[in-house]
Amino acid sequence: MRTRRSVRPTRALTGILLAATLALAGCGGSDSSGGGTSDAKAAAGSAPQRGAADSYSGDAAKGSAAKAPDLTANRIIRTASLTVQVKDVPKALDEARTTTENAGGYIGNESTTRDARGHERTRVILRIPVEKYDEVLADLQGTGKLIDRTSKAQDVTDQVVDVDSRIRSQRASVARVRELMDRATKLSDVVTLEGELSNREADLEALLARQASLKDRTSLATITLSLSETPVKKAAKDDSPGFVDAVSGGWHVFVTMLRWIALALGAVLPFAALVALLVLVWLRIVRRRLPLRAAPAAGAGPLPASGREPGDESEESEES
Repeated sequence: MRTRRSVRPTRALTGILLAATLALAGCGGSDSSGGGTSDAKAAAGSAPQRGAADSYSGDAAKGSAAKAPDLTANRIIRTASLTVQVKDVPKALDEARTTTENAGGYIGNESTTRDARGHERTRVILRIPVEKYDEVLADLQGTGKLIDRTSKAQDVTDQVVDVDSRIRSQRASVARVRELMDRATKLSDVVTLEGELSNREADLEALLARQASLKDRTSLATITLSLSETPVKKAAKDDSPGFVDAVSGGWHVFVTMLRWIALALGAVLPFAALVALLVLVWLRIVRRRLPLRAAPAAGAGPLPASGREPGDESEESEES
């Protein structure tokens, strides 16, 4: 009987311990599985978020790179001046015109002169896209003998940025004035706002014109091309003068003499005309009046002599 009593409590205690052990094992397994699930969910949720963040940062970087202004492009005014000596000016001008048109540019002002020796000289202004500036400049230099070349580059980035900023501010200012005009109810307020709107729109138009001018000068380079004709080279001759040289020299002297005679006559002609006028006045007026004043009175005898000679006194005494 004692043995049975001692066995039952032992079995009961063993069953309780086993049940407690199983219960603890189940709780630990559920906690570990729950934790693993939550960690997996967190990892799965953070992965898309990280990918989205990476994609957003990549898009932002691409957007910033796309929107970043290129400060070196179309912010420089390029000008150049070329003087080239060619044999045929019209032909060289046609080549320069073709080169300019092929590059997408156009011809500006053009002027042609001819000196005393008959040599032709042409000055033309070319507007070339900045991308083709160096290429066209090299082509123009190869048309003949380069006499002079000058090139300049002016950076106007600050001016472009300043004008763009002022245009944005001025447009916003015009929009605000228009909103105030829509809300205005008094006639005096409307008149005042109209005057202010007119002034601000005029300022905006001036800024837009300046922006267009900067855009034109920075997008198109200006090349001033001067083409001069090469003097005709004469064949080498003997230094001793010949018959043709003598005739040519004589003709030159004759023409020079006639020129100087014509110049002398031209210089003397005003004085000759004045002398002829004075002679005509003398003959027509003064000469006609002089005989009338100098002629003696009609019927008047010779004037008596004022003195007496010694023989006259003796003749008078004998007569008496």
